[in-house]
Amino acid sequence: MRAILTTLFVLCLTSTNRQLIADPVSVPPTTLMLVVGAPGEDEYQPIFEESAAAWAGAAKLAGAKSVKIGADEVDGNPPRIQLESALKSATNSPADLWLVFVGHGTYDGRDAKFNLHGPDVSASELSTWLEPLNRRVVIFQGASASAPFINRLSNSGRIIITATRSGNEQNYARFGRHAAEALVSPQTDIDQDGQNSALEIFLAAARLTADWYKNEGRLATEHPLIDDNGDARGTPADWFQGLRVVKRAGDGSQPDGLRARQVHLVPSADEARLTVEQRQWRDGKELELSRLRDRRTAMSEEEYFGALEELLLELARFYAAVEAGTNPVPAGNPATN
Repeated sequence: MRAILTTLFVLCLTSTNRQLIADPVSVPPTTLMLVVGAPGEDEYQPIFEESAAAWAGAAKLAGAKSVKIGADEVDGNPPRIQLESALKSATNSPADLWLVFVGHGTYDGRDAKFNLHGPDVSASELSTWLEPLNRRVVIFQGASASAPFINRLSNSGRIIITATRSGNEQNYARFGRHAAEALVSPQTDIDQDGQNSALEIFLAAARLTADWYKNEGRLATEHPLIDDNGDARGTPADWFQGLRVVKRAGDGSQPDGLRARQVHLVPSADEARLTVEQRQWRDGKELELSRLRDRRTAMSEEEYFGALEELLLELARFYAAVEAGTNPVPAGNPATN
């Protein structure tokens, strides 16, 4: 039984690395909303411009719709009003929205803000603007004092990545710059599936940030967090081994990282061949598989391997159908999230 399950597991892992027979499909493009803040001091201007260019380049590579909000007024409106307007027009779509902040942040003990040219935008304001959105949102907050954005924005269907673990980490944050470096780097791809997930970008950027402080002999003043389970707590990078969480909160809550592992700004050629419905179904089954592994110690060996076999067979049939050019998603069987 274990040998058979191992074979099925390898098949499922390697299927996405093979050339799929199905032709590319037309799916709604991902939207990248890139918010570039006020540099404050001249030395940060080229750093912010370089990071913004890296994000814009990745969006172009992905064929994503790109919206940049920065220093210039548009029709007399400052960046804060532009951001609110852009979010109002992005309410409903099956495609992901990546909301990326490049710049500085502050925290006054009650609310965190992102520094813009003109009036700043607060985490509480952003929470209100995001409420009507009926789509998955990836929020990349690379600024200082950004952790409170998790507290305000955490929700089902959102992946939030911040440069700091508290609002009191208010020194200039280098995490955002390293995230831009990791976007399309082959070294970021931990699972070697030809694409960099939001989780992999987070882990790579956190590692590069920690290495910088270590090499400079300086005390780290930023500790990145990721939240994708909606509990508003966040998980640090050093809780992960590879792509799996190896440390757990004392209350046994669901770990972060499972959904972020499935989201890619620049998908591989094979991933791009899947429809939105196919991705949702596959992602749901992979989440079931991860949760099954987490429950293993509470199950008998027969129960565990029986459930594992069923899931692996479903995934194997899915990839076989994709390769054959047929629709692998069973009618009336929605994705599990």
